[in-house]
Amino acid sequence: MDKNQTVKKSKNRLSQEAKPRKVFAQHWLQDDRVLGKIIGAAQLEPEDRILEIGPGTGILTKRLLPLVKSLIAVEVDRDLCKKLVKSLRDKKNFLLLQGDFLTLDLDANLVSFAAFKNPNKVVANIPYNITGPIIEKLLGKISQPNSNPYDSIVLLIQKEVAQRLVAKPGTKAFGALSVRVQYLAEGEIICNVPAKAFYPPPKVESAVVRLTPRAIDIPANNPRYLETLVKLGFSSKRKMLRNNLQSIIERDNFTELLEELDINPQVRGEDLSVAQWVNLANRLGVGD
Repeated sequence: MDKNQTVKKSKNRLSQEAKPRKVFAQHWLQDDRVLGKIIGAAQLEPEDRILEIGPGTGILTKRLLPLVKSLIAVEVDRDLCKKLVKSLRDKKNFLLLQGDFLTLDLDANLVSFAAFKNPNKVVANIPYNITGPIIEKLLGKISQPNSNPYDSIVLLIQKEVAQRLVAKPGTKAFGALSVRVQYLAEGEIICNVPAKAFYPPPKVESAVVRLTPRAIDIPANNPRYLETLVKLGFSSKRKMLRNNLQSIIERDNFTELLEELDINPQVRGEDLSVAQWVNLANRLGVGD
């Protein structure tokens, strides 16, 4: 059987298992190589407790379960939940929660399931239309980091977003999301994933990314102020930073401060590193 026949057979099997629903932005991953890359990136240990968001038909779930101590899957689609329960009900280390991950109180739902509390890693192919909010819930915010951070977070997401997560200062992809995420975690793109790896294929390219939460190198004195500064600083990426921030600091004073910090007065938001953003916020802001 050639590769095209194999892919066709896989598509037919997936369409029989469940019909993807646009309302939930469902695209079933069907590429064994990519599945292997995701699992490899998670660097799994037998004692790991996994959180999977949007298990879909369970293709990744079934590969993870034999490798870890426990796996909690959160699925919003009730029909898929019924199929997952039917196919995985004999797995003692599997717990399925039906609901919207963004509004679900995970800790409250795990009160009665001691063996599944405090997952330490996230491995998931998540809906692309809510990638930002999901990452924020997993990592927390600059002003309120996750108090119980995961060891690692491996996600299959839109390639453009992945590039923004790991972008370097001075590049087109570097923006407010880059600063917010890199303040809290190290990011790495594991591999790119073509649209044909999914059924149905999305209209965008994808990538596997690994985020590793870490201690903050240079903490902001006032994290909320840093959040505000970053938001304003990237409000119009085409403008110089001094123009975007003129609502909170007089331009001449800001230019003088930039010169003191050995920063070009004509700098734009994407030209500053995370450390420079923190330093700037610490010089401009006041304590909590």
